Amino acid sequence: MKFELVTVSHNSRARAGKLFTEHGTIETPIFMPVGTAGTVKGVHTRDLRDDIHAQIILGNTYHLYLRPGMDVIEKAGGLHKFNGWDKPLLTDSGGFQVFSLGDIRKLRKRVPNFNLILMGLTISLLPESVIDIQRTIGADIMMAFDECTPGDADYSYAKKSMELTHRWLDRCFVQLNNTLPKYGYAQSLFPIVQGSTYADLRKLAVAQVKNTEADGYAIGGLSVGEKEEVMYEMTEVVTADLPENKPRYLMGVGTPENILESIDRGVDMFDCVMPSRNGRNGMLFTSNGKINIRNKKWENDHSPIDEMGISFVDNYTKAYLRHLVISNEMLGAQIATQHNLAFYLWLVKTARTKIIEGNFISWKNEMLIKLKQRL
Repeated sequence: MKFELVTVSHNSRARAGKLFTEHGTIETPIFMPVGTAGTVKGVHTRDLRDDIHAQIILGNTYHLYLRPGMDVIEKAGGLHKFNGWDKPLLTDSGGFQVFSLGDIRKLRKRVPNFNLILMGLTISLLPESVIDIQRTIGADIMMAFDECTPGDADYSYAKKSMELTHRWLDRCFVQLNNTLPKYGYAQSLFPIVQGSTYADLRKLAVAQVKNTEADGYAIGGLSVGEKEEVMYEMTEVVTADLPENKPRYLMGVGTPENILESIDRGVDMFDCVMPSRNGRNGMLFTSNGKINIRNKKWENDHSPIDEMGISFVDNYTKAYLRHLVISNEMLGAQIATQHNLAFYLWLVKTARTKIIEGNFISWKNEMLIKLKQRL
């Protein structure tokens, strides 16, 4: 994998780049739709490619390991063949699920591995097994196994958690170097910078992950309960020390406003379930602000969902979409999801254009005013 830095904004850290993988080139900054179980819910791969203009999507190691299982995916020839997506894929490591599934799992934390007792099954996640699973899935970009530290963690816990993540990182790279890709193309491994909300820990983490000379780096443990301004502060601390010639991926972030502010701070790659999850619940992100399509005010509004026509589904009217959502018709969730994802991809594509043109900051400030509006 190779990353080419095209330009940097003259009055911010915003960057435009190109990330070259064997499944295609990704123009950054980029948003990656989340396909947790091998599918972006309710969206065909054709529409992901031709209407939403996704350049890379995500799969999740933990969920795909549970269902359909590695035997099925390997016999298919990897996730690309299994789900029909022929562009780049990134897989999360499963570390976030250890953090987020607290209501349905029992956790026995015995360094250096997690054992989960889930739904009557004992599932062991080790740094080595996480690499092996991602090899089988066939992701172009794999994530190192980490512990996602809660946003309210105290300093002592955050430090121990970061050190555990670093021990696992060493084991991940050993396993990576001891194994080969299964499907004839290269796979890159991104370390994850942890350290919670403590700037000194974040700097220590950056120094540690840089020793791996990886193809790219991720920033984890943000947007997990800390205040928004703290998230921006930690992002700025990390991007200031990461290599200029490698892509930076801020995991699990976030709102359109979060994305623009993080691009301003030097982030290249994003993912989040928000556009699809909110869409299924009737919340739309548009070029003029947020819309709760369930509100009665849209009952007789026969104007397009978004007058910019970002997606072909924007030709449907607000009144029609409200009818579908209120009636619990599956098509309503599909339309809203497709619109939101297309909007996110439009947003990062336009940000890239503005960075190259040299007027990103003025455009960003105008967009932030619109994005914060509730229509």
